[in-house]
Amino acid sequence: MKYLFSLITSVATLLSVWGFTSPKQLTSADVIKKMYGRYHGKWHTSLTFTQTTGRYRNDTLVKTDTWHERIVYPDMLRIDFGTDKGGNGVIYRGDSSYFFRNNKVVRAAKDENELIFFLGGMYFKPIDQVMTHFNELHFDLSKTHESTWKGKPVYVLGSAKDDDKVNQLWIDKEKLVAVRYFKYDTNGKMEATFEEHKMVGGAWSETLCKFYINDKLLQTEVYSDIKANQPIDKSVFDPAAIGK
Repeated sequence: MKYLFSLITSVATLLSVWGFTSPKQLTSADVIKKMYGRYHGKWHTSLTFTQTTGRYRNDTLVKTDTWHERIVYPDMLRIDFGTDKGGNGVIYRGDSSYFFRNNKVVRAAKDENELIFFLGGMYFKPIDQVMTHFNELHFDLSKTHESTWKGKPVYVLGSAKDDDKVNQLWIDKEKLVAVRYFKYDTNGKMEATFEEHKMVGGAWSETLCKFYINDKLLQTEVYSDIKANQPIDKSVFDPAAIGK
């Protein structure tokens, strides 16, 4: 046993001398910088699509709707429920949300949709602001590990192991895009998955999303008619312009 240990130590020393060292594990900040380096200045500036939304109760489909969505990065999203002329929907703009019914705003709140940030908005901000915002969203960037999801290798930002009950974002190692998100708060555990990515306008778009609350399926989203870099009148994201 002593001889075997000495042999292993000697081999490890020789490999180090010859430059064959184990690859250094990337930190969460390193992964974010890799993502940013690949997509900053290359991500689509806007995205539009039609979404088939399935609503679930106790893992059983109870309702299906059609939503029409428009995104202008870094932080504007408008969802029209039903037709885009129906006057019902929600606007996310910066750190606020505005729900409207019959072309009137019925509720406004400080309520950021952080998925816009993860799924494209981060590439339109300076890198120092990106790091700061991950911290504001309660990610511990000192923690990271590698795992697999659906048979593919991933980086996991914000956690030291898969079952940590902390906010974490799973990143596909090849595409460098988010594929899974966990958020923990007073309501418990929220999980979102972003699947079946397609290349659109020089960057990726998920085309299937699933959302779970405390491990119960709540909602599915299937995208169609996806278009990138379309001109969008930014007034559609102005809550004061609703119904005018």
